[in-house]
Amino acid sequence: MDSAASEAITPPTPVNGEGTGNGDAETLSSASVNGNGASEALPPPPPVPSNITPIKVESEVAKKKIQRLPMARRSMGTKGQKIQLLTNHFKVIVKNVDGHFFHYSVALFYEDGRPVDGKGIGRRVLDRVQETYGSELADKEFAYDGEKSLFTVGALPRNKMEFTVVLEEMSSSRNTGPGSPKGGSSPNDADRKRLRRPYNSKTFKVEISFAAKIPMQAIANALRGQESENSMEAFRVLDIILRQHAAKQGCLLVRQSFFHNDAKNFSDVGGGILGCRGFHSSFRTTQGGLSLNIDVSTTMIIQPGPVVDFLIANQNVKDPFNVDWVKAKKTLKNLRVRTSPTNQEYKITGLSERPCKEQTFELRQKSKDESGEVQTTEVTVYDYFVNHRNIDLRYSGDLPCINVGKPKRPTYFPIEMCSLVSLQRYTKALSTFQRSSLVEKSRQKPQERMSALTNALKVSNYDAEPLLRSCGISINTGFTQIEGRVLPTPKLKVGNGDDVFPRNGRWNFNHKKLLEPCKVERWALVNFSARCDVRGLIRDLIKCGEAKGILVEEPFDVFDESPQFRRAPPLVRVEKMFEAIQSKLPGAPKFLLCLLPERKNCDVYGPWKKKNLSDYGIVTQCMAPTRVNDQYLTNLLLKINAKLGGLNSMLTVEKTLPLVSKVPTIILGMDVSHGSPGQSDVPSIAAASIFFMPFVLHLLTVFILFCKYTGLFIDALADKQVVSSRQWPFISKYRACVRTQSPRVEMIDSLFKPVSEKEDDGIMRELLLDFYVSSGKQKPDQIIIFRDGVSESQFNQVLNIELDQIIEACKHLDEKWSPKFVVIIAQKNHHTKFFQAGSPDNVPPGTIIDSKICHPKNNDFYLCAHFGAIGTSRPTHYHVLYDEVGVGADDLQELVHSLSYVYQRSTTAISVVAPICYAHLAATQLGQWMKFEDTSETSSSRGGVSHAGSVPVPPMPKLEEKVSSSMFFC
Repeated sequence: MDSAASEAITPPTPVNGEGTGNGDAETLSSASVNGNGASEALPPPPPVPSNITPIKVESEVAKKKIQRLPMARRSMGTKGQKIQLLTNHFKVIVKNVDGHFFHYSVALFYEDGRPVDGKGIGRRVLDRVQETYGSELADKEFAYDGEKSLFTVGALPRNKMEFTVVLEEMSSSRNTGPGSPKGGSSPNDADRKRLRRPYNSKTFKVEISFAAKIPMQAIANALRGQESENSMEAFRVLDIILRQHAAKQGCLLVRQSFFHNDAKNFSDVGGGILGCRGFHSSFRTTQGGLSLNIDVSTTMIIQPGPVVDFLIANQNVKDPFNVDWVKAKKTLKNLRVRTSPTNQEYKITGLSERPCKEQTFELRQKSKDESGEVQTTEVTVYDYFVNHRNIDLRYSGDLPCINVGKPKRPTYFPIEMCSLVSLQRYTKALSTFQRSSLVEKSRQKPQERMSALTNALKVSNYDAEPLLRSCGISINTGFTQIEGRVLPTPKLKVGNGDDVFPRNGRWNFNHKKLLEPCKVERWALVNFSARCDVRGLIRDLIKCGEAKGILVEEPFDVFDESPQFRRAPPLVRVEKMFEAIQSKLPGAPKFLLCLLPERKNCDVYGPWKKKNLSDYGIVTQCMAPTRVNDQYLTNLLLKINAKLGGLNSMLTVEKTLPLVSKVPTIILGMDVSHGSPGQSDVPSIAAASIFFMPFVLHLLTVFILFCKYTGLFIDALADKQVVSSRQWPFISKYRACVRTQSPRVEMIDSLFKPVSEKEDDGIMRELLLDFYVSSGKQKPDQIIIFRDGVSESQFNQVLNIELDQIIEACKHLDEKWSPKFVVIIAQKNHHTKFFQAGSPDNVPPGTIIDSKICHPKNNDFYLCAHFGAIGTSRPTHYHVLYDEVGVGADDLQELVHSLSYVYQRSTTAISVVAPICYAHLAATQLGQWMKFEDTSETSSSRGGVSHAGSVPVPPMPKLEEKVSSSMFFC
């Protein structure tokens, strides 16, 4: 029993009625006080029975959990050839750091006291406050975030201020313009007077209350690496100033990006959707001081103009008379339109049930009957606009009307009088065609991008922003000059002892054989597509395999899908195909080559993969038989060889890589992938890929859930997809493990999942045991974690939630085992780009930057490992959050660079380390299974919350044992 426990059980012995000399507080807590004020000793505690062990009381220090913080940079890298570059960071000069930002909360109310909950109105109301009450605000400029926060430089005259303003609007949800047909009763005199006005007015009450004071000195502190809550708030204020500046220019604001209403920035991606090019801007703290990072950004908007033109494009029909109006009603709901000829703006609430020529409403007459009642007559919308308003309608008569009123009080306009307002965001998932079209049309070569950014900075005219001047801030208009280094290109080993020297991050297998070719035997071909010369394909595949050292035997058989099932549901098509396979083959095949009718998003893909991998344990490769040539077949064979256990190539230095070659090391790559826009109830998929290598790399890419377009979460194998190298000390083979978890939960929650005192069903246990078995019964002394998909605000959660789970999983296996950890975040979703001055080319592969524009204190670097053939290269931003090993900068950067060259699916260096890419692949592929799973049993509980606060999700079916350790995802 320790001293703390002894004190808790044994009372102090009083001396002459006084305390023990340890202070009055301790005396009073250990003794009672008699009537004379003297303390009396408490009776001794009862004896402890021999069969009971006293509970050890932990000290408060022991109870307090250690909070890990991102580590500081220890050293800079030195390897590589120096290269002079430019970056899209623009130097910011801050002269005033002695003042304060004052934060005020803003509350908006209608005249009757109802809070204003509509978006977009706040800026107009606050602008009117500033116009009307400038002197009462001491003529101060302010930055308003559009919602509930307002910031000033220096204080306002009073801590709480109330204002009343009248806002004239072009339209009103309650009253329409003159002559608009409305349902309901006749307007009263006040309404008629209001209808005669060119504008509709509304009264608002505004309350501004002091909330906080933010010292500008926090900006200077952050530039010295002393980040705090104040510095985060100060930079938030600066970003809000830029957002407000853009809003005053009429831009669409999307987080920290802004988009001008300029047709030159629009590009049609199909379906009535446009890609709108704009710009992202954010302030960044760097070693070189404060900088403004500006980059090209793209969002999706609805095609502005006539509503009919949009619907024709959206539904891909020839004319409005072929439009599906049920679908159109859903598509148009809540979009804003402008009506002619009054040019008023409204929000669409629906469509009329009948065509314009048949839809009637009660038209109020100017005259009254003998009793003084207002007379009404029933007219059609079409008749009203043609005969009463003298508006020529060309095609609206037989089409539904646009309703901009309320369900019980509709307001109808003929559809040809309505045009969609520009800059309305489209937030639904894009089709495959739209996505590829967007990618193609949004590409910019480096020099094009530099020119666009220079022009954006000029148009923004930040020098004219009064709030920036109040802060003493000026922004340099020139790109920041930096020095990078180009790391040496790794050399690769292929078959027959040959070496390959990649150039520009590329290599090929022309006249080369694969390092460890497999044998394709006991296989069959399954054809879901009728558009293919199957026999010719088999012949070419055998020939190409021979050239690469792969023995491809003749298939058992070719199974063509019966025409009667081609229109059946995907699950039925797959089931019928397997019935045919089972009826003809003598035994289970080892491999199935599947021909799909569509290259991407084929409905058969998910059920086919699940049937093979989960139900039967058969390795399968899918392909679409279009433009099949030698290069296509070579790429196909690279995937097949990796899936069947072969090895295409490896680094010549794999056995001698620094950091991982001297002690058993496992490398984890982790990520979480979420559902597409509009799929908030779809489970997330966490995947991990892992390299098991006791003396080199064990790449455990735990849970990489990148699938941004098809995110689901996988359970039994899902929360993490682990790919582990099974032939240490090499780092080119992996095993995957994926699980499902609640949608929109960013942290991986099943790394350690105890189901009893001795049982752990988490991802880490599965990976660590596999590492132990495949690595000669050795435990990893080092665990290197690559984590993808988190922002700076989540770094502490990775260090203190996910890392804790991994440590607990290790301790659960062996209480005495204490491996050392390295935690690295990989970010692709950032806006820093690099350019070669005076050159049209992208930066060369292997370009690394760890100075000037990197964090002033923390350990981070940018690496562009790949060759940018199209557009502008996007480097990966690596943050080294934690390092118990004490890795040197050069060794760590060499390891990361090397891991970009071991991706078995391609013959190019990739932009992010292979473990992360493999985890993406595994999560994406297994996520397709969930699309066809029956979730009815869990649907009723989806709105509920589990004990951990997450939404219950259906578990992912497990991989069959025969393929669980294969690179099935490759």
